[in-house]
Amino acid sequence: MKREEYIDKLAAQLKEWSAKVDELESKALAARADMKTEYGKQIKQMKDKRDTAMQKLQELKGASTEAWDTLKAGSEAAWTELKNAVTAAKDKLIKPGAPGGGQGN
Repeated sequence: MKREEYIDKLAAQLKEWSAKVDELESKALAARADMKTEYGKQIKQMKDKRDTAMQKLQELKGASTEAWDTLKAGSEAAWTELKNAVTAAKDKLIKPGAPGGGQGN
């Protein structure tokens, strides 16, 4: 995959995950009061990982050819962490029977 294609792919994935984080945050706000704190922590972790991924994407966009491979590896690690955080939170917040979960999906 060419550099620009790779960056475009990451940008599209980041946009999709950002929308998912926003959706999960809305569901967390509708949760029972005793669960909001736990969900709030998960949302914060996802946002922190999203911010890291955004930073890595910006670094990739400005990377020299020599730095590309190193930055690409770091970006892939950030992407994996964000993907795992979004998936775990989605499973916990949206699964049927979970407080505030199972709604709209």
